[in-house]
Amino acid sequence: MGRNRDEKIRKLQNSGRGSYTVSLPVKAIRELKWQENQKLVVEYDKSRKRFVIKDWKR
Repeated sequence: MGRNRDEKIRKLQNSGRGSYTVSLPVKAIRELKWQENQKLVVEYDKSRKRFVIKDWKR
């Protein structure tokens, strides 16, 4: 099991009040130039059973 594979595995954590959190790899966040407290759009694609996270635009 290599380090690269371990970096892709994340835990889903209950943050209370009906929501969950998952940590994102800092490398990807830096590449996207996202900042702390930045607004993001989270969509669930039911047909493909996956989440899509995008930068929020006004």
